[in-house]
Amino acid sequence: MRGTVRKISMPRRIVIDLMRASAGVPFVAVRRTLDIGRLAAARSALASRPAWPTIFAKAFAVVAKENPILRTSYLRWPWSRFYELPQTIAMIVVAPDATPDGVLLFPVKAPDLVPLPDADAWVRSAKTSPIAATRFFRRTYAVTRLPLPLRRLAWLLGLNVGRWRANYFGTVLITSVAAFGGGELEALGPTSFILSYDKVASDGTINVMVRWDHRVTDAAVVGGVLSRLEQILNEIADELLALAPVEHVSSDTAPQEWIGSRLTGSLSR
Repeated sequence: MRGTVRKISMPRRIVIDLMRASAGVPFVAVRRTLDIGRLAAARSALASRPAWPTIFAKAFAVVAKENPILRTSYLRWPWSRFYELPQTIAMIVVAPDATPDGVLLFPVKAPDLVPLPDADAWVRSAKTSPIAATRFFRRTYAVTRLPLPLRRLAWLLGLNVGRWRANYFGTVLITSVAAFGGGELEALGPTSFILSYDKVASDGTINVMVRWDHRVTDAAVVGGVLSRLEQILNEIADELLALAPVEHVSSDTAPQEWIGSRLTGSLSR
């Protein structure tokens, strides 16, 4: 049987490069059911609901502020070392409307310091705007267009120069297939931590999985992180309740340095 040769699109090439960069990471995982009934109720009361990825990014960043290991990456070239950031950079996996055959990573720096409506507006804008309208996406495409030897060099440097690693790959990757029917997602990525989640159940519980680079930390730490994450998620309900009387979303107040010069599909509603 004769098949058809098809060209690899830019979005698929980006995913291929991401998978290559993730291949050597010794990931292990902890999955737990969290009770977030208070948060789910507060979110349901809003007409304009912040997407779950931005909520999880904020909650994880609050926990990471208390625990520096969650802001730490393992760099292996030219020598093995850890690199700790002062703040979280969350890479949210986005499926842009302009790229139906692929996903891209969108960075939100220090999501614990950003009002949820603003962070949510940035991510939604990245999803619905043309690729060229998002500076980080333009830079991702520029690297992906390089000839293979130069692209491999760019990835090698990006993964192993501490500041570049932070700016282009972040500290935690947030992803889910909850918007597409749900399911447990064992995602891969070059970040030290990957947080994925399922749909919120009718009783206010949600299954959450944290995968992490075992070189960075151990299961006991991540177990404690999930317990604290449940507490923080329900505390975020207060921020959502404050939005209920007068909802306000500011999409044009995002500092460009926060969203334009950093690297990370699914935007769960």
